[in-house]
Amino acid sequence: MDALTRAPDVGDGELRAWDAADRYLLDYATAEFSDALAGEVAVIDDTHGALTLGAGLLGAGIVRVHQDSIVARRALAANAARTGRAAGEQHPLEAVVTARTSLVLLRMPRSLERLDAVARAVAANAGPRLVLLAGNRIKHMTPTQNAVLEAGFARVEATLARGKSRIVVARNPRRVRPAEPMRAAVDGIQVVAVPGVFAGAALDIGTRALLATFDQLPPFARAIDLACGTGVVAAELARRTPGASILACDVSAIAVESARLTAEANGVEVETRHDDGLSAEPAASADLVVLNPPFHAGAAVTTEIAHRLFADAARVLRPGGELRVVWNSHLAYRPVLERLVGPTRQLARTPKFTVTASRRR
Repeated sequence: MDALTRAPDVGDGELRAWDAADRYLLDYATAEFSDALAGEVAVIDDTHGALTLGAGLLGAGIVRVHQDSIVARRALAANAARTGRAAGEQHPLEAVVTARTSLVLLRMPRSLERLDAVARAVAANAGPRLVLLAGNRIKHMTPTQNAVLEAGFARVEATLARGKSRIVVARNPRRVRPAEPMRAAVDGIQVVAVPGVFAGAALDIGTRALLATFDQLPPFARAIDLACGTGVVAAELARRTPGASILACDVSAIAVESARLTAEANGVEVETRHDDGLSAEPAASADLVVLNPPFHAGAAVTTEIAHRLFADAARVLRPGGELRVVWNSHLAYRPVLERLVGPTRQLARTPKFTVTASRRR
């Protein structure tokens, strides 16, 4: 595990590519479910490859993988190449488990909606003897997660804690229907949210603050909703400027799918892309980038993601193009925006959020 790195994920020397929960999951699987571990194993939402590569190293016959984050997928691929191990084969959530899968290793998601979707997807395809091991740090686990797992499994038990981590063991899968996207009409916009996407079928207050400034939008032929979430901003841009080219992109596959469904529900044309920032977008290709940046890398609070996204936006904006950002006021991003993008003016401010417009030099 010490050979693994977080790249291309953010994180300084204090953040590792694995933690005690990863180690506990692998040790527990080896000690208690060695026969299952030797068969077909599914790994879900591995953060940087520790579970996938560890399962292979410990003798898993076949390793099937599902990672929502494209950064996690790239980190796994990089660590597999670095260590000379097989990265496993990526599959959609609904297909990652087959009737032959004997063991599932899951990084327990903090979102109950995401956990419910995972439990249902696993149980729907599972053979009767499949065992699911869901682990995380204790500070991110609650008894409610056990109840959510019980929708897909008849027997759910928690292990003793080790290294401030815990594992929930789920057995006897039930035949259940897969989770469905959530839908809601919010301020005249149809929002469609695949379970687990940020804010669900609602508008978070940061996005509300951002949308409130859209009466001052500059003219644009191509606009990008960066870190799009459910794609509400992209849909609103498309509604306001018919004929413009709109791209919604996000590191999360469930966000990208949500944005596609939201655009469809609002009857607008939006291109969607699963990407780490704007890595696939040509330089000087957009007139407007709109961004509500995340400030978490996993459980860690960081401004590094926002800084990377600001730099990405600066690269793809044409000279004179605009980056419009909403950010938590205490983060004081304005000097960073001035340095990375260009002259920045404040459009709105509350005790919690600030909205700025930066003009590309």
